[in-house]
Amino acid sequence: MNYMKEVAVVGVGKTPFGAFAARDLRSLAVEAVQNALSDAGIGPDGVQAFYLGNFAGPSFTGQSHLAPYVAGAAGLTGIPATRYEAACASSGAAFHSAWQAVAHGVYETVVVCGVEKMTCQPTARVAQILAMAGDVAAEGIPGATFPAIFAMIARRHMHQYGTTREHLAHVAVKNHANGATNPYAHLKKIITLEQALAGKPIAEPLTLYDCSLVSDGAAAVVISSRAGAVKVLACAQTSDHVALADKADITHLPSVQSAARQAYAMARLTPKDIDFAEVHDCFTIAEILAVEELGFCKKGEGGPWSQAQPMPINRSGGLKSKGHPVGATGVAQIADVTLQIRGQATGWQLTKADIGLAQNLGGSGATSVVTILGKGN
Repeated sequence: MNYMKEVAVVGVGKTPFGAFAARDLRSLAVEAVQNALSDAGIGPDGVQAFYLGNFAGPSFTGQSHLAPYVAGAAGLTGIPATRYEAACASSGAAFHSAWQAVAHGVYETVVVCGVEKMTCQPTARVAQILAMAGDVAAEGIPGATFPAIFAMIARRHMHQYGTTREHLAHVAVKNHANGATNPYAHLKKIITLEQALAGKPIAEPLTLYDCSLVSDGAAAVVISSRAGAVKVLACAQTSDHVALADKADITHLPSVQSAARQAYAMARLTPKDIDFAEVHDCFTIAEILAVEELGFCKKGEGGPWSQAQPMPINRSGGLKSKGHPVGATGVAQIADVTLQIRGQATGWQLTKADIGLAQNLGGSGATSVVTILGKGN
């Protein structure tokens, strides 16, 4: 597939991730957008379209028509403003569409924002809303929340490949240590392997330390066909079945594998060329699956590979420690990769960060977006 224009990330804006009782969805999104515009050095009049990634704003907050609701408050009026919903990959999907539009010359400069306000609902309601990202009839109504679904995946991976609880715990320990140095992270808490193994049971074999956080937050990027310090080398989105029961092998995420293969081919790179990655660790087992599907290690070896830590994965702290305001996660990953490549990840900067990858997942693998970024002009 030939694209006429190169696309650069020219602006990044974020809010801290956390639980913010005094903040609403719109104020979080507007803050991220305004920060991104300021970072890009442009005003609202320099933007031709607005793309919003949000999973469940209407269910969490009662507000629909979210794209113009946010765009108007950020001063982005008179342009297309569209919301994208793809479960936890909502803003990854928004970014994919925005990138395509700029690459094909439809627009020169656009804003992509991801946002979610989750903590305004009690835990049981949050779990119910999140379950809507799965097959409600086959999974949600019978009572299978996502911790239960990923627990089944973890158990099967253990059975097929010998993955252990210690392998899962090492992912949690590493991501907590990483998040402790990220000033935007929701949970800045270092934990030991013993703590991770002894965590409160959630869905066997997963404990509290294997599960990502319920968070509020927003992130935004400005992308443009004009030159920038960070270039979008590739972006691919693919899909798979929603229900776990429809998958041939629940330890395999075909959407991640196919999106990764497309992205590598587009960028003319291989997994060995990637310096670091931000992957979708909604649960620790999801990170282990991701490094396998992305080609960083062979299938079934994700547990030992993650324990050995041969390359930087989730230096931001990942969803596990940075937080997981689901609609914001995809763009936040791209923002964090951009900051690393720029050398601006203050407090958590990597020594070598020339080429980075972001992997955003929706549901138990029904949607996947893989984006590769590298140094630009």
